[in-house]
Amino acid sequence: MGKLIVIEGLDGSGKATQSELLSTAFSLTGTSCKKVSFPNYASPSSALVKMYLGGEFGDNPSDVNAYAASTFYAVDRYAGYKKEWEDFYIKGGVVVADRYTTSNAVHQCSKLKKIEWDQYLDWLFSFEYNQIGIPTPDIVIFLDVPPAVGQMLMTKRYSGDETKKDIHEKDVEYLKKSYEAAKYCANKFGWKCIDCTDGENMLSISEISEKVKEFVLS
Repeated sequence: MGKLIVIEGLDGSGKATQSELLSTAFSLTGTSCKKVSFPNYASPSSALVKMYLGGEFGDNPSDVNAYAASTFYAVDRYAGYKKEWEDFYIKGGVVVADRYTTSNAVHQCSKLKKIEWDQYLDWLFSFEYNQIGIPTPDIVIFLDVPPAVGQMLMTKRYSGDETKKDIHEKDVEYLKKSYEAAKYCANKFGWKCIDCTDGENMLSISEISEKVKEFVLS
């Protein structure tokens, strides 16, 4: 059996970039490595996710309850696992995932009262890892970027065009709650938090990458 490493974080935290850099670092050591991303927008399995994020079920994230939204993402993950990386993983390959089940934990907890988080998290991880049967991560790294900094980065990404943001990215209060949920999950499940800012500004890509590689490869 292989190894699954998840790079997690809020929107704008640099997950795709750091996942790619970590995958490259593994390859340079001679380790067989594959990078995967969720949702997989190129696959038909992401159809419900795209409808949800596009606001077809409501303009507010809470218009779709945490359990329903979680299933949209879970189906996409299952399809990706079966079609793209199951055989590679079973044969011992290292998989680096840009988002995973952990994103459901972060983003869907924010729709619930805090007293309900543990019940939801128990259901979520049992549903995806036991009932659906996708692999449990060996390592989860949370790129810790406060929402205010993430918002600035997303605005820059879309050249100031707020209409390009999905329903998650547009909702600042939702992102603040998701950040609180992420910190809660990191503490509860032992995720590694990588501080990606100096308090106000992002560290350089290379500085963050070195922190990630030091933790994973050392």
